[in-house]
Amino acid sequence: MKKVARMLLGAPVLLAASLALGSAWAENLTLYTSQPDADAAKTVEAFKKVNPDIEVQVYRSGTSEIMSKLAAEFAAGAAQADVLLIADAVSMESLKKQDKLQAYEKANVEGFAADSYDPGKTYFGSKLITTGIAYNSAAPSKPAHWADLAKPEYKGAIVMPSPLYSGAAAYLLSGFVANPEFGWDYFEKLKANETVSVRGNGAVLKSVASGEKPYGILVDFMALNAKAKGSPIEFVFPSEGVPAVTEPVAIMAGAKNVPAAQKFVDFILSDEGQKLALEQGYLPAKPSIGRPGWLPEGVEVKVMPIETQKVLQQTDADKAKFGQMFGG
Repeated sequence: MKKVARMLLGAPVLLAASLALGSAWAENLTLYTSQPDADAAKTVEAFKKVNPDIEVQVYRSGTSEIMSKLAAEFAAGAAQADVLLIADAVSMESLKKQDKLQAYEKANVEGFAADSYDPGKTYFGSKLITTGIAYNSAAPSKPAHWADLAKPEYKGAIVMPSPLYSGAAAYLLSGFVANPEFGWDYFEKLKANETVSVRGNGAVLKSVASGEKPYGILVDFMALNAKAKGSPIEFVFPSEGVPAVTEPVAIMAGAKNVPAAQKFVDFILSDEGQKLALEQGYLPAKPSIGRPGWLPEGVEVKVMPIETQKVLQQTDADKAKFGQMFGG
């Protein structure tokens, strides 16, 4: 009996040791992402189904805040992220210029448009996210053009995401500023029309859907997915064009687990990863995967031409000036 008791008492110790050993051998991956919480959770869940032996630690915030966090980590010599999945190519170009990204030459980009990924294969677009105009279904006016938001009837009724937090908003800001049809004059008109700048696209959606501010500058998928779920919101792709970001994925130069990071990139670019983007209500970067239900066949979205390198050169100054105009 004493022998059996010793064996039973020893079992938990052996189990604990076994679990500890298994944990020690498990791969760990640190992901920094600007995806909405629900999307980030689904992305990690789907990735782990294909790679069950990889544990994923996630830091989620707006792209601008992620870039600030990375800058602080670089300064301290303690970068933590293995892989990034953030809003825009401009932020990736900034990191590439600092030699903070590493190339993944073997990434499978077959079927992807050449302009959806870096020619040097340091980052890869995962989807197409445009920014347009959202409005509450009960709103008295129905905007069709960017210029409409500067009209007197919209005064005090507009909300937009802050480019100090949102990568898509920062891309829109610098793209518009560089466009002679808009420039700073457009944002001065928005300011004069008492447009309110809020922390991110989620806050814009909440405000417009509730009717607090019936009009908003917002990313397409948030508005149209909310509408599909019964939210009283409409969305307009202005005919003069919309800015578009590609939510690229990239491996950090100082990644502690490069093989796991490569597997994450592989998943995002795979048909399974692209189908997940479609299921989440996005327009996949790989056209053959299909179109989301909110974008009917035959409807073409006019993407506004914006020079990424020019945006990179001016984005910091543009955000600083925007902050002075609209607040942080």
